[in-house]
This record gives sequence, C-alpha cells and structure tokens, in this order.
Amino acid sequence: MVQSTEVATHLTGEQLDAGLDQIRQSPADSGTLLMIVRRPDVDKREVATEGMLHVEDGLAGDTWKDRGSTSTPDGSANPEAQVTIINSRAIDLMAQSEDRWPLAGDQLVIDIDMSMENLPAGTRLSIGSAVIEISEKPHTGCVKFADRFGKDALRFVSTPLGRDMRLRGVNTRVVQSGTIRAGDTVEKVAQ
Repeated sequence: MVQSTEVATHLTGEQLDAGLDQIRQSPADSGTLLMIVRRPDVDKREVATEGMLHVEDGLAGDTWKDRGSTSTPDGSANPEAQVTIINSRAIDLMAQSEDRWPLAGDQLVIDIDMSMENLPAGTRLSIGSAVIEISEKPHTGCVKFADRFGKDALRFVSTPLGRDMRLRGVNTRVVQSGTIRAGDTVEKVAQ
C-alpha cells in the first residue's frame, strides 16, 4: 500500500517548462503501461503489477464506482471518468520520483502521447486483453494535485498548451473487459 507523506520540493514553472521536450518525445501509436494504481480508499494508493478492467466497474479493487461524481445529475459515478490515465513523462517530471507517481490519483501511467491531436475523444487503446476509450470529459487538476506537486504544476497542466497536451491526464471508459499488466504494450485500435 502506498501512502507517501513524503514532501518533495516542488518545481518552478520554468523548471516544468524545461521538461516539455521530453514529454513531447512520447510515442504516438504504441506505448507502454508502466504502472497500475488502485485507490482502495480516499487518499490511499495500491500499486499492482496486474489488474482487471471491467466495463461496468472500471479497475477491480478501485473505488471509482463507490465515490460518485459531482458531474452526474444523481451523483453516481461518471462512466466517462471510469479510468484515468496520465503520461509517464509528465508525472515523472512533476512528481520527481516514481515513488510519488501514485499520488496523482490516476489508475494507469502510460508512456504515450496523450495530446488531443494524437488521442482525440473516441480513440480506443488496447492494453493487454482490455480496451479503453478516450472520453470527451476533460481531466483537470485540483487542490490535492497542487498540494502534492505544487501550484506551478497545477498552472503547468492548466495552460492552453498543458490542456492540449493533456498533461494532467485523460479520462477514459472501459469498452472491453480484460486483464492488464505493467509492461503491457498500449496501442491505438483501428476503428
């Protein structure tokens, strides 16, 4: 169980901007699933080497379905935000240590170009035997994100360029249930 209370020195806006070229080098069509993170409870993280993605329930062992959402009329979990993914190079820059990646709260950390141009809403990605679909609903930063990675990091992901590159990550929904493993290839699915 990951419960890092470690406080890192937060990078400045200038330091974050200097990392953009590395993030831009993310592969476009075929990447790698580097980390699977379940959230078994509020502010709790559990890194797994293998996971099960379900069409109805999202990532097995994660509390997405139980948490609900303020973006649905009845407060139920939003199926368009079932599984969140984040670019490994972006979170590595902001977190400054792989041990701190889970603090972002995203279930999957993937080395792939997540820009709107490369992965427009509706794009499907195969991971192991599962398939996820990029949602229209944007994934945005929050107070917790700023507390963990710094106010400059929140600004960094919230700029027009940061939103276009989806530096805060992407919301997805599971369209084909299946098993995923850290190290799996992540590929765009031809539609």
